[in-house]
Amino acid sequence: MKNLMRQGYIGNPAQLVTVRRVTVSEGRARGTEIIEVRTAGGLALDILPNAGLDIGQCRYRGVNMSWMSKNGYDSPAAISPYETEFVNTFPGGLLYTCGLRSAGPANRDKGEWHPLHGRYHSLQADQVCAEIVDDKVLVRGTIRETALFGHCLEVKRTITVPAFGSSVTVDDTVTNQTPRDEEIMQIYHCNFGYPLLSEQAKLVLPEARETIPRTEFAKTGLGRECEFDAPIDNEEERVFFQKMEREFWARVENPALGVNMTISWSGDTLPILSQWRSMASGDYVLGLEPTNCYISGRHDERENGTLPVLKAFESVTNTVTIEFAEA
Repeated sequence: MKNLMRQGYIGNPAQLVTVRRVTVSEGRARGTEIIEVRTAGGLALDILPNAGLDIGQCRYRGVNMSWMSKNGYDSPAAISPYETEFVNTFPGGLLYTCGLRSAGPANRDKGEWHPLHGRYHSLQADQVCAEIVDDKVLVRGTIRETALFGHCLEVKRTITVPAFGSSVTVDDTVTNQTPRDEEIMQIYHCNFGYPLLSEQAKLVLPEARETIPRTEFAKTGLGRECEFDAPIDNEEERVFFQKMEREFWARVENPALGVNMTISWSGDTLPILSQWRSMASGDYVLGLEPTNCYISGRHDERENGTLPVLKAFESVTNTVTIEFAEA
């Protein structure tokens, strides 16, 4: 942008790229802070400091790409990590991070209660910074999940959006800040909806992979997991675990819309892709969810021997990139 300013094309960077903080003043989302990012490449994102710097609505060239649930945004004060309150507050959005200590069903592990999909999204980010640096929008913050006499997990999150591009990259460094090992579970719950998702869309995955249906009903959809239907009243959801061998990406193509979306991630730290496919009317969504677990809850993952461990004072770095492009 500096060159464009020197050449006289613009006098204010906001003509091309906007980073603005706003606060919702009414409705159930009252009090929610949003960092609005708008790029010269046509990408528009809502980043949510009150919800772990997750990402809400997303549009590409004015067209919706993400999925929003019936709930929509909620006030951070209303997010209740108990029992199944998740279904009453889950907003969807482009990125909803699950974890850090449990993901999947509500469960009790070693006498400790863990709510559905964990507590991460109810944690507010600290030390938040949003700025434009060298033709990139950078949003940074720190999120901590802690307990007296217990765990202390810290996430340093950096969100990078090219000023002239249409991609968003989330880099998380997760550190165990205690002198004892701690099990962690994480899902990067990325949600895509209409009009990107429709019966004209298809999902493209690497050929070298194993597809594992989560339920008997999901098993009935084997062979069609990359195809989509028009909305179906009361259709049950299907979840497939995609175990990639070498390549860690997935692409949604919609020739009718003329848009493709590609998601890629750090397969060394997030070896499994959970594919959530709901064709239900009103809950019409494709979730592509890089994860380090099988989303069974902390107790069952422990029983199955699939509960990841972060050693004392150890760190792990996860990266997820979502990019939109004209087909």
